Amino acid sequence: MVHVQSLDPTASPLDYYGWELRRQREAHGLKQSQLGEIIFCTGSLVGQIETTKKVPTRDFSERVDAALGTDGLFSRLIGLVLRSQLPTWFQPYAEMEAKAAYISTYQAQLVYGLLQTEEYARAVLATGTSDDLEGLVGARMERQRVLEREQPPLTCVVLDEAVLLRPVGGRKVMRRQLAHLLEVSGHRWTQVQVLPNEVGEHVGLAGSFNLLRFDDHPDVIYTEDVISGHMTANPETIREAALRYARLQAAALSVEDSAGLISRLMEERYGHRSQPEEQPVA
Repeated sequence: MVHVQSLDPTASPLDYYGWELRRQREAHGLKQSQLGEIIFCTGSLVGQIETTKKVPTRDFSERVDAALGTDGLFSRLIGLVLRSQLPTWFQPYAEMEAKAAYISTYQAQLVYGLLQTEEYARAVLATGTSDDLEGLVGARMERQRVLEREQPPLTCVVLDEAVLLRPVGGRKVMRRQLAHLLEVSGHRWTQVQVLPNEVGEHVGLAGSFNLLRFDDHPDVIYTEDVISGHMTANPETIREAALRYARLQAAALSVEDSAGLISRLMEERYGHRSQPEEQPVA
């Protein structure tokens, strides 16, 4: 007799998803392999998702909804599932980010998470200690859906030039990442500025930070250290952060000149070359 793993649907969003997937599949009289054939995946993958050994994707969820006629149930659940894969300390910020009307961010090391390509995000997250890399990548991509809303947050990004010079993931990944920055910087709701190296010392040397503004909530400032993130709505801290951000914007290149620098680096530094690509690993 085959042992069927018992799931507690109240344990987590992932457990509930797996429990509901099994319930809906059995209600339609389908075996895992049969559902897999319908949605173009293996029965093994269906089983792994039902038993929470694999985190589902949005594409998988949409295919299940179409196959089982579940009226968008799994497409709605997947957002909760992917957000639950974020580090516990980061989840409160992600919830606030999703509600923000305005996002102002200065990034000294990496492209801001909402503007990362999937390949770039995978390279960044692979440097961590989590065993579920794909779950983290899926969660980061899910965060970006906030920019796809009918009225997304006005997002202002200042990137240190060092961000553009660091070949995260290798030359091909960086070329696509810079192309993506050029694409999003042309959107009405997003602006990208580069703080050039020639500026020298500046008010952002202490590190990256995000400033969130809301229509019906106090402003929030978010910073990170090596271990976790820190969020505060302290008015004095918010005023200091807003002042620093205004100075960073003033010191940065204009949006148009920033796009020119990004485009130039994309071709000169990450353009097509004949020699094989080498990627140092720290």
